[in-house]
Amino acid sequence: MNTGGRLIAGSHNRNEFVLINADENARIRSLQELSGQTCQICGDDIELSVNGELFVACNECAFPVCRPCYEYERREGNQACPQCKTRYKRIKGSPRVQGDDEEDDDDDLDLDHDGMMDPELVAEAALSSRLNTGRGGSPGSQIPLLTYGDEDDDMYSDRHALIVPPSTGYGNRVHPAPFTDSSYAPSQARSMVPQKDIAEYGYGSVAWKDRMEVWKKRQAEKLHVIKHDVNDDEELDDPDMPMMDEGRQPLSRKLPIRSSRINPYRMLILCRLAILCLFFHYRILHPVNDAYGLWLTSVVCEKWFPVSWILDQFPKWYPIQRETYLDRLSLRYEKEGKPSGLAPVDVFVSTVDPLKEPPLITANTVLSILAVDYPVDKVACYVSDDGAAMLTFEALSDTAEFARKWVPFCKKFSIEPRAPEWYFCQKMDYLKNKVHPSFVRERRAMKRDYEEFKVKINALVATAQKVPEEGWTMQDGTPWPGNNVRDHPGMIQVFLGHSGVRDTDGNELPRLVYVSREKRPGFDHHKKAGAMNSLIRVSAVLSNAPYLLNVDCDHYINNSKAIREAMCFMMDPQSGKKVCYVQFPQRFDGIDRHDRYSNRNVVFFDINMKGLDGIQGPIYVGTGCVFRRQALYGFDAPKKKKPPGKTCNCWPKWCCLCCGLRKKGKTKAKDNKTNLKDTTSTQIHAVENIQEGAIVAVSNVEKRSEANQLKLEKKFGQSPVFVASAVMQEGGVPRNASPACLLREAIQVISCGYEDKTEWGKEIGWIYGSVTEDILTGFKMHCHGWRSVYCMPKRPAFKGSAPINLSDRLHQVLRWALGSVEIFLSRHCPIWYGYGGGLKWLERFSYINSVVYPWTSLPLIVYCSLPAVCLLTGKFIVPEISNYAGILFMLMFLSIAVTGILEMQWGGVGIDDWWRNEQFWVIGGASSHLFALFQGLLKVLAGVDTNFTVTSKAADDGAFSELYIFKWTTLLIPPTTLLIINIIGVIVGVSDAISNGYDSWGPLFGRLFFALWVIVHLYPFLKGMLGKQDRMPTIIVVWSILLASILTLLWVRVNPFVAKGGPVLEICGLGCGN
Repeated sequence: MNTGGRLIAGSHNRNEFVLINADENARIRSLQELSGQTCQICGDDIELSVNGELFVACNECAFPVCRPCYEYERREGNQACPQCKTRYKRIKGSPRVQGDDEEDDDDDLDLDHDGMMDPELVAEAALSSRLNTGRGGSPGSQIPLLTYGDEDDDMYSDRHALIVPPSTGYGNRVHPAPFTDSSYAPSQARSMVPQKDIAEYGYGSVAWKDRMEVWKKRQAEKLHVIKHDVNDDEELDDPDMPMMDEGRQPLSRKLPIRSSRINPYRMLILCRLAILCLFFHYRILHPVNDAYGLWLTSVVCEKWFPVSWILDQFPKWYPIQRETYLDRLSLRYEKEGKPSGLAPVDVFVSTVDPLKEPPLITANTVLSILAVDYPVDKVACYVSDDGAAMLTFEALSDTAEFARKWVPFCKKFSIEPRAPEWYFCQKMDYLKNKVHPSFVRERRAMKRDYEEFKVKINALVATAQKVPEEGWTMQDGTPWPGNNVRDHPGMIQVFLGHSGVRDTDGNELPRLVYVSREKRPGFDHHKKAGAMNSLIRVSAVLSNAPYLLNVDCDHYINNSKAIREAMCFMMDPQSGKKVCYVQFPQRFDGIDRHDRYSNRNVVFFDINMKGLDGIQGPIYVGTGCVFRRQALYGFDAPKKKKPPGKTCNCWPKWCCLCCGLRKKGKTKAKDNKTNLKDTTSTQIHAVENIQEGAIVAVSNVEKRSEANQLKLEKKFGQSPVFVASAVMQEGGVPRNASPACLLREAIQVISCGYEDKTEWGKEIGWIYGSVTEDILTGFKMHCHGWRSVYCMPKRPAFKGSAPINLSDRLHQVLRWALGSVEIFLSRHCPIWYGYGGGLKWLERFSYINSVVYPWTSLPLIVYCSLPAVCLLTGKFIVPEISNYAGILFMLMFLSIAVTGILEMQWGGVGIDDWWRNEQFWVIGGASSHLFALFQGLLKVLAGVDTNFTVTSKAADDGAFSELYIFKWTTLLIPPTTLLIINIIGVIVGVSDAISNGYDSWGPLFGRLFFALWVIVHLYPFLKGMLGKQDRMPTIIVVWSILLASILTLLWVRVNPFVAKGGPVLEICGLGCGN
């Protein structure tokens, strides 16, 4: 846009931008010429102030209001401007009202400047100096701000008014530059066009009356919105109700758990703590002398379990649920006949190997994103191909072509879900609620088109099985750049969203971009975390949406309104500013009805996450999460302004209760007066200089701006385009950058060395240092003071696939546990990291529990072995049980059971899901967690990277056939060994009781109970190894029997739990000598 030497004025928050025409002979009229205006409330004339200037009530929009109406509105009304809804500031001479600052005779309209440069201005200036090179602009021509560089932190660049001389060469510039040029010669003062009255710009003219009519219409709409939430039988008795606007209506609300459910739960937790104290008191004071080693081992293990329980239990102290109002979101941001005000969203999809992650699954995920119920110009989908596979590229190209048919079909008939594979295979009445006469015909045609699309994708997969020796070539004969997966350049392809590509109905489609970052030997690419950080930078250069949605390639959008659900929290003007991300629960398809290995993880998503939402928010789980871009950039959460202090007027001035407050108020007022004097003098000096036509060079502004620019480049990298976008809180790309320049910058930000000597992966983006980068990333945001939100819509927002056979499930848990061990041994461990920030204590407990749980595998395996040892030796971990001990044991098990029942009640979890979770906690702890612990120690301490491979051995056909696939892995050995030794122990114990008579059954009962407890918890593991054939694989049997035999022989040789000193000889009592 060419300013042509005109005055630029605007407001970023209200999306206003005005170019006031002026030439060299124009003059600026004084405010005295505006006298004679009438108040738009009472109709009286607006008086002049003591200084001879017109009284202005609102410093934002200058809405004409007289002083009596202004004071009445502050005293009795909403204390806000009727037009822009900005709260009225106190003007000198006006009485104070509740909410004003407690300074004596200070003007609240004066701003306190800290002298710091706005980083957005610095980045914008650096970007312009790079993009305008060679366009006729002088790089050295720089323009001063009215504030002389002393800006307020809350003031953005586009709120300044600049006089732009034509000779500066910034004719195409819209945003101001924050620098001054000492070589710039002062120009003569310019006045406005004589024949053009300032009333034409809004004051006292027909245009102003039109604005008043628009304002009245808005008030009526706001009243209609308020009435929308009131029942028909209720009346609006509040006289101030018409003045309430949409900003006062929350887009969501908290639904606390009913007190009848949560209060008994909390009381039981406290009772359980008391029972634990009594239990340990008894255990420590009653050792087993004839098996001291056995007793000591059990007590040490029992000490660790309560610690783990406390870390898991107390973060569930404040569980809540949430409810969203999608209708209010639409009423506020989607006005009829106006462009949508919803915020843009960039969606990230990550994939690596198309042979392990089928392209058809990725295509369905992309199609569900492109068809989401959200404005098409607000959605951009970025697909990261970290394997640089031509198969993924070609599949995505076909997906973009099929999307031209699929997207309009979904939006025309409002179908759910919008992933075609799952839509066409769902077993339900697809005609329900469908009234369009052409639906059946178009659905059949669309299903046929999708089947043809599937055939294309399957043909590509079949072709990709055999790679040519010379590598793949593109259609024009060019070699595919990604033939060498470990050494290839960065690649970007925009499939949809550019001009000319529309759907079959002629409508615009969301943007679809293929991204494959550069990879070279010798660089650490940081796996998924590095790929996600590359997507952050590419999207910031090309679209720069303020919000990001991250999904795995196998997690499609099941609820087309999922993004709107998240925006109810992110865009809420009251509570959304401190929300860093909105996490959705993970739901899965294709899992057997019984969920044998707890793949759904319902206890975690429906109980633990609700508890965290009541503290500081849920942890980030790696997918199905909407982020605030500024939070990912490592910025601190906005600090909540403390309400003004209140003075006590009920006591005399000499009262000791009030003198302290009065002295503090006077000291604060004195300091503010000094700051205001300095700031006012600087502003007056600046205005005088501009009125005289002089622009004075300020060298310290240049130095400060250069230092800030270097600081931003050191933090974000050497791309001016990205640095400029990073400090734009509302998003958007630079307006003066050409598409070719943006693509060049996009290639630069995905290069290998871009992150060198920056804070990427340390403080910005996805954090490096663990294979579970999701935990670290969310933890860093919470440490910066942000909070997260857990959103559980009635229709699941996302659905994905999960490994359902035993071996794959154990390896998934192994990866998660390995990441926790890496975090535990790093500097980001929540036990010692992040103090002094914004992380709450109960939230810290949750993060500590998420990194220490693999260590529970050591006492768990030992404790699961104790029942077999007791049965084989005839000893026990407790002495003869008294009545008091029996009551303690009964209370302990009863409290555990009742706690689980109450959690199931307020969490809405079934008993099957709860029991499967308990079983797999033992299975995972005895296998995956143990191996992850040793693997993590070897990797972090010794630098040895050990991988446990999985090999497929057999498969069956039929429903859930993958459930019965057996894959050999070393993770299966420890649980199998525990099963065998406990089964052997039960057999030996029962045989011994049968041979010794009736009296031996009493002591045997306790040993049998603990052994059967272990066997029952490992039963899904045993069933998984037997498979559908009801027989255990030979290799597992051989290894387990061998290990159990070795342990048995060692036990016979060592026998450590028997008292030393030789056999105990007793007199039998028979007179053998007689």
